[in-house]
Amino acid sequence: MTTHGCPKLGSVSQPQVRWANSDDAAGVARVHVDAWRTAYRELVPASVLDELDAERGAARWSEWISASSEGRPTDACADIQHRLLVAEVDGRIIGWSSYGAGRDKGVSHLGEIAGLYVHPQFWSQKVGHALITRVESELIAEGFADAYLWVLHGNSRAANFYESHGWTADGAEKVGVKGGVHELHELRRVRCLR
Repeated sequence: MTTHGCPKLGSVSQPQVRWANSDDAAGVARVHVDAWRTAYRELVPASVLDELDAERGAARWSEWISASSEGRPTDACADIQHRLLVAEVDGRIIGWSSYGAGRDKGVSHLGEIAGLYVHPQFWSQKVGHALITRVESELIAEGFADAYLWVLHGNSRAANFYESHGWTADGAEKVGVKGGVHELHELRRVRCLR
């Protein structure tokens, strides 16, 4: 059985986690769209999820990856450059994570995991673990002692994943726009990296 070109596997071999390059944009976009449609099915309006398009997303990700590799800002709201790691198995992108300095006001001294997504067919197969441990190592190497991330309110799967990796809720909340959706309620999680 296949879904969006990804075979359903019983288990996945250890993924290679590496820096993204321009050839990865389509795979990153596919993971992003499929993960949103599955993880946020009950949390985001169906009309928003239906409008997600991996092909359009690939063009945006191509620009994002180019900006990152050239040292230009990757965030429209903050003059900050983030980086992108991908998890790959047999030449297929099955997950990714973006990270860098905190983009929220007054927290650029903190590291931030801005996104971490794994294709739903590869959930619970240690792909997320491989990504988060590598991202944490990269944040430490960049000099960050502490980091944060945001989890969509109601996304218990993600909250449990982060909790199992030492990321705890600190009570901070925000309501904003993400992926074209207004009024997304997010909860912050933090972690001491050292």
